[in-house]
Amino acid sequence: MSTISQTTVLQRRHGGAFRNFWAAFQEWRKWERLRHDLCSLSDQELKDIGITYGEIDYVVANRETDPRGIRSTG
Repeated sequence: MSTISQTTVLQRRHGGAFRNFWAAFQEWRKWERLRHDLCSLSDQELKDIGITYGEIDYVVANRETDPRGIRSTG
């Protein structure tokens, strides 16, 4: 097997794993950024958007769901 074909086989074999890792890493960064932003709000600001400090982790982990039980549009 030539070096070029070995490289192609390795890229096929490990490329998907790297893409999965990268996607998971990007998702984690979005989660952390949102969590940080919400944690920096005051109690009144959190109340204005309908959540409490104790609900931040839930809201961040379920970004596609409105915390009031209404499906988000975006």
